[in-house]
Amino acid sequence: MPSRLIINADDFGLTPGINRSILELHSAGVLTSATLMATGPAFEDAVAITKAHPTLGVGCHVVLTDGIPASPPETISTLLGPDGRTFRPSLLDFVQALLRGRIREEEIEREAEAQIHKLQRAGITVTHVDTHKHSHLFPAVAQPLLRVLQRAGISAIRNPFEPAFTRQLTHAGLKRRVQIRVLNSFEPHFRRLAPIRDRKVLTTGGTVGVSATGTLNATTLTQILRALPAEGTYELVCHPGYNDRDLDRVTTRLRAHREIEMQALLSAIPAIRQQPNAPELIHYGSVISAHA
Repeated sequence: MPSRLIINADDFGLTPGINRSILELHSAGVLTSATLMATGPAFEDAVAITKAHPTLGVGCHVVLTDGIPASPPETISTLLGPDGRTFRPSLLDFVQALLRGRIREEEIEREAEAQIHKLQRAGITVTHVDTHKHSHLFPAVAQPLLRVLQRAGISAIRNPFEPAFTRQLTHAGLKRRVQIRVLNSFEPHFRRLAPIRDRKVLTTGGTVGVSATGTLNATTLTQILRALPAEGTYELVCHPGYNDRDLDRVTTRLRAHREIEMQALLSAIPAIRQQPNAPELIHYGSVISAHA
């Protein structure tokens, strides 16, 4: 049995240009999944695309930093930045507050639930959950998030840790490789969390492309795909989109590179699918169905 690969685009709902690229890539057969931002400016457009294209697996991209909350601000005060209305704009600030115990788990739980419920109220069957900037690699985020998933009837979550077979590739600089190595030290704890350990909430063998964020081009993507093991289920994370005026209006460090990622998917995925024992392209709904 060949390996299975989920190709997931983050930031669905951030801009109409990102939504359009996700639709085009899915229609081309090179993207299987996307995670939707509940408070993204182009949320309604993303919902319409999802309903019109049921073969696209759609999860919730839970945002706890660098964005707008779905909950009333007064109910999640420890998650907010200096303005008292939006999340901390910096991931570093969020992590420092988290590690110092300044963020309440019940507020993470409340906000994650509000975001997931917004998708469900819009009529979306949420296939899985991941987090903006992979914040759930920290136990203090993963634990309340898993409680929400079980209440919401969602049976899958991204494994935010990059497996060794792609961490060793040369596409990431030394600084990035060191960062990934440090962050991966949280993986044993993640796997020991009861819902994951007991397979009540399913995940993959890891997420490839994390260390290539911002550098994912056709050459890099081909390297990653050729390194996939012959067996197992993995996720490829990507951030395609059009670099247009709408993107200029939002906060993101990924701008021009989003179009490079689009072209990488369009060239590398069809080529790898022609190879013997090519990975089966799936979304998280297939992972859940196979376990049922």
